[in-house]
Amino acid sequence: MEQILQLIALIAVIIGTAFSVLGVLGYIRFPDVYTRLHATGKVGVFGVVLLLIAAVNLGLLGFGKALVLIVMLMVTGPVTSHTISAAAYRIGIPMKRAVRDDLANISTSQYKNRP
Repeated sequence: MEQILQLIALIAVIIGTAFSVLGVLGYIRFPDVYTRLHATGKVGVFGVVLLLIAAVNLGLLGFGKALVLIVMLMVTGPVTSHTISAAAYRIGIPMKRAVRDDLANISTSQYKNRP
């Protein structure tokens, strides 16, 4: 049974590290802040979650602590990415090769005065 848990931990470490490396490559390769946030926000969170699962399987971290960390990462990761991208849009950072801009028709006064 212990060998199976170690194998699961090894697979989680490999996949989590691969996700983290892909997030870094996306950060380096993508042209603007919006696509970079997509790469680091989504891929980075899943990489860390898999590394936390591996830490639990290896006995390095308690299950309760890991569960709290995973839930916090899954909740705050997308919120943080959205907030940074909204701030970038509000200050006028342009999108590279934008196909569609759904917020262009909303005036800044309407966008700022929402409850």
